[in-house]
Amino acid sequence: MGEHGFDLPPKATREVMDRREELADKAREALVQAGLPACRGTSQGGPGAHVQVDPLADGGVLVEWGTQEELATAAANLLESGVDPSNLPHAIRHYETVQTCMRDAVLQILTSAGFHVARADAHTYGSAVHVKGCNP
Repeated sequence: MGEHGFDLPPKATREVMDRREELADKAREALVQAGLPACRGTSQGGPGAHVQVDPLADGGVLVEWGTQEELATAAANLLESGVDPSNLPHAIRHYETVQTCMRDAVLQILTSAGFHVARADAHTYGSAVHVKGCNP
């Protein structure tokens, strides 16, 4: 148990993290070659594909799509104010459509480039793509 009375999830070894970093670089490069804006790091980097490495033992390489801040903020503000889930406002529906379309595009582009990818666990990673490996 940790010092605060609960167990923290185990982190990946340095060797695993090095392999993930290399895979993340290759995935970012494949997305850039396809013409998509892509960077390494969190969604704070602006619009485009954000390729990041999760340091947890069961984590991996993840690609998340970032929209312009105005689109994400409009949807978040509406959600915070409370909405009827059976009748979502246009801004939320549009944001969700963009996220779904771009996730599917990233999945298809990386698959075509020789990567092994899947939808990431939505509960943990939202609409991210999990990059599991690539052919040499």
